[in-house]
Amino acid sequence: MTALVVILAAVLVIAGLAGLVLPALPGPLLLFAGLWMLAWVEGFVHVGTHTLILLGGMAALAMLADFVAGAFGARHYGASPRSVAGAALGALVGIFFGLPGLIAGPFIGALLGELSARRNLLAAGRAGWGATLGLLLGTAVKVALGLAMLALFLGVRFL
Repeated sequence: MTALVVILAAVLVIAGLAGLVLPALPGPLLLFAGLWMLAWVEGFVHVGTHTLILLGGMAALAMLADFVAGAFGARHYGASPRSVAGAALGALVGIFFGLPGLIAGPFIGALLGELSARRNLLAAGRAGWGATLGLLLGTAVKVALGLAMLALFLGVRFL
């Protein structure tokens, strides 16, 4: 039974790490769930309540930063809500085209979303750029916090 829980926890950690860059997966939440399960398997002997609360706060902050950064980038460049939704959808579709798709997808999605709001091409391009920058910034913050979560867990567990 313990081995199955450890395997499931490892799968959650790996999925969480992937979800830090893939917009379709709630990376910070999956990462936290996997780390919590690993602590639980050991009876919270090495990784206790204070560390888990800190990890949970970091996961929540990572999820919040992702949304805030995307909205900030889009608003700063005058994007409409359609543009922001288009950027998120473009990022999701972009997954299937590798790194170029992850970069170009949000821009194209935001551009099309903004054009559907009957804006001109220049305004749509600015909104697409802003939404893309916001999504990239949010992803960078999410990755940094996710790796910090993993480092904290490993540090408390093994040091």
